[in-house]
Amino acid sequence: MDTLLEAFSLLLLLSLVLGLLRVWKGPGFADRMLAAQLLGTTGVAMLVLLADPLGLAALRDVALVLALLAVLAVLAFVARVWDPDEQVPDGSENPSDTRTEAAPAQPQRPAGTVGRRRG
Repeated sequence: MDTLLEAFSLLLLLSLVLGLLRVWKGPGFADRMLAAQLLGTTGVAMLVLLADPLGLAALRDVALVLALLAVLAVLAFVARVWDPDEQVPDGSENPSDTRTEAAPAQPQRPAGTVGRRRG
């Protein structure tokens, strides 16, 4: 059992390292937010995994709180920062953009107003 626990811990540690690399490199805000979510989910998994061997039941409670905070972080990101019209660094349109040519374009916002709500 200890070998299996160590293997899972190393796998989660590798996931943390890869997530940190994605947060650092980007390329966009959405990619960085998803990587941050990966870090949060991996942290929750590590806390749950270590709760029994360490004999600390409070780690499960901490993991639950972190999972709830992760949901709030995503909601805040979507509401304030995420711009669906963001272009990828090579200048092409966002591949997840499914609007047709007939759809009316949204007016462009002035620089520095990303995420601000209009009145």
